[in-house]
Amino acid sequence: MEKELLEKGPVLDKKGRPIPGFSRKSIRKYDRRAIQAPPWRIKEWDFYQVSNDRLCLQFTIGHAAYAGQVSLMLFDFVKGEKLLDLNKILALPFGSLHMPADAESSHVLSYQKDGVCMKFEARGGIRRLTCHWGDVDAEVYLKRCNPDSLVISLPFDESSHAFYYNHKINCMIAEGFVRSGTGEWRFDRKDAFGLLDWGRGVWPFHNEWYWSNGTGYLDGGMFGFNLGCGFGNTDTASENMLFYQGKSHKLGKVDFTLGDDYMQPWRITDREGRLDLTLEPVYDRTTEAKMLWVDNCCHQMFGVFSGKAVLDDGVALEVKDIVSFAEHAVNNW
Repeated sequence: MEKELLEKGPVLDKKGRPIPGFSRKSIRKYDRRAIQAPPWRIKEWDFYQVSNDRLCLQFTIGHAAYAGQVSLMLFDFVKGEKLLDLNKILALPFGSLHMPADAESSHVLSYQKDGVCMKFEARGGIRRLTCHWGDVDAEVYLKRCNPDSLVISLPFDESSHAFYYNHKINCMIAEGFVRSGTGEWRFDRKDAFGLLDWGRGVWPFHNEWYWSNGTGYLDGGMFGFNLGCGFGNTDTASENMLFYQGKSHKLGKVDFTLGDDYMQPWRITDREGRLDLTLEPVYDRTTEAKMLWVDNCCHQMFGVFSGKAVLDDGVALEVKDIVSFAEHAVNNW
């Protein structure tokens, strides 16, 4: 039932409705001018995450039209310790951030104001992330190791003009540093990985999702996954894909099964018997945002994944010692 988009074309049709499907590269054209919804309903973000087996660094530039955010966060999920938390809320940014219309083409996204300088630069397969904020300096390079990625264009049942256009790129090796007055932390290309979550769309006010993404090595080959549900109507395309040794392998719908407490094991399975992963959480990075009518809460659980994953050709991989995350978010925005 899932539709793979193979030809170039727009994200939205002439009536502003999404053309649903998934692709492995950025072949659809996102145009804010084609959106037929109130401007305050548009949401756009670029979120980068860099992590190894104990540290996680996150960069965000994005907006929900009536409010924007520029942030940098660093935490040690083994110790359960937040090391840096810099966050700036932007009032009524609307289109002033000039978010790029494509996640893969060369571009620069930057915010420079009031002593805050954050910049994301993409040139071919290399990305450079920098931040200068008070006594904090960060510089990270990401290198893509897989030509494929996961792109979805999905409708929402609540409105014919609501849509989610999203590009996830993982399987990137990372190296760089973060320095502040309290210390220095480094990421080494031997065991550090990068992730881009690039989102554009018009969302309903209430939404609930589950999402998991990870990269690591299995028997010397780079392995990655992107798994999720709740991001619109996924009958025509889901965002579930495996990556192994430079190739992508599409999965169908998946289910997330949780215990009575977020710190209990999570189980993620597909409906065709190709995926069965268990996450043993060690840290709950909970974020909450309450402002006016906005009420968002997300539990991002870090830990170790184990289980099995079956590729398109039937080869079964034993997944073990993959350190990453799964999250549950409930948003009213």
